[in-house]
Amino acid sequence: MTQTTVTSSTTTTTTTPSGLRSLHLIRVAFSLIWVALVITTSASLVSTDRPTAIAAVLLVIYPLWDAVATLLEHRMAGTGSTDRVGTTNVALGLATAAGMIAAVFSTIGTALLVFGVWALLSGAIQLVVAIRRRSSVGAQWPMVISGGQSVLAGATIAATSASATSNLSTIAGYSAFGAFWFLVSVVALSIRTRREKR
Repeated sequence: MTQTTVTSSTTTTTTTPSGLRSLHLIRVAFSLIWVALVITTSASLVSTDRPTAIAAVLLVIYPLWDAVATLLEHRMAGTGSTDRVGTTNVALGLATAAGMIAAVFSTIGTALLVFGVWALLSGAIQLVVAIRRRSSVGAQWPMVISGGQSVLAGATIAATSASATSNLSTIAGYSAFGAFWFLVSVVALSIRTRREKR
């Protein structure tokens, strides 16, 4: 297992590429299952519709899972409460889940607006984390692209949330692209690890 130790003036952290690969694979699996459930149960719901019970659960679970996954990364890296960016991302995910609970009692358009704002902000945080992690873990270019894409997609989802043609298939596509970039990240981290073992 390749380990890289990062030392700063306030804390020492150890990040394992193999641990990140495992977590990213779990995130890929979650996203693909989530996308399949959205497409088969809720993709036809448009902005003016009220969310069904299944759609409501799916909409609340997504940002909640992101917060849990970020927390797992915290513990894996050993950063604890000293990682302000990661802590902010966890808080954002929890706040979004709470906001989504309120939104699902309104319309799909309201839920799309909440999701879009969250995707934009979490994408910006992902960009910061990936840039910071380049020197310690490396192979972060997929996460940089994914973060940038999340910012753009989130802005688009939020801006078009009230459109009569907006529906949940939009965020299913967002999640599918996210799964793709996490999978690319797994491959990139694996290649880097093999090179370092030579």
